[in-house]
Amino acid sequence: MVRVLVTRPEPGASRTARRLEALGFQPVLLPLTETSALPVDATIGDAVAVAVTSANAVRHAPKALIASLAGLPCHAVGKRTAEACSAAGFLSVAEGPGDAEALAEAIAGGLAGKAIVYLCGRVRFQAFEQRLTAAGVHVKAVETYDTTSIDYGDDVVVSRLSGQPVEAALLYSAKASAALVSLISRPNLRQLFKKTEFLALSARVAEPLDGIAGQTISIASQPEEDALLALLSQPR
Repeated sequence: MVRVLVTRPEPGASRTARRLEALGFQPVLLPLTETSALPVDATIGDAVAVAVTSANAVRHAPKALIASLAGLPCHAVGKRTAEACSAAGFLSVAEGPGDAEALAEAIAGGLAGKAIVYLCGRVRFQAFEQRLTAAGVHVKAVETYDTTSIDYGDDVVVSRLSGQPVEAALLYSAKASAALVSLISRPNLRQLFKKTEFLALSARVAEPLDGIAGQTISIASQPEEDALLALLSQPR
């Protein structure tokens, strides 16, 4: 059975593990990042819509903030985020194309000259905001959560991996990719990843892996988990 390392934070890690088991793989959980709520003091002002590019942004948002925004049109980056927005209480949620820059491209024209609230994390790519700002959209970024790396000792990593090499590793963020590169650089851990195939959600997520010589790096056709897991079924 192929052992697959799951690096995303909880609660997504356990959800992915269940999907892997159903597909016949053996998940190995080693979250390399964790998310935590940030204090939020935001006024809505004249915003006409809400944008969300991460389910974590609504999961960590204060209920009072969501309630104040729930009546506005909500533009979610993809399916999973759209589901999270609806579950949180947004009344009108539009599912985007799965990529933040593509979402910005899709909504920019209709929002030029108007203001939107962007629920987001402290750690994020700036391209979404930059594209909207360039189109004349006034973006009010409301940071509801932070993402931090988890520092494991060598013995903890060896224990989590049962001292056995990992055939594949799923990577959902550039921060997790950088953290995994750091682990691989440790002499006591290098052998565990000698033949690992790295599966990244996007090209941006894969960028920190550029310095890993001789490793196989595959990128999902779309920045969504279904496409990422589909890479596991390809011949190896």
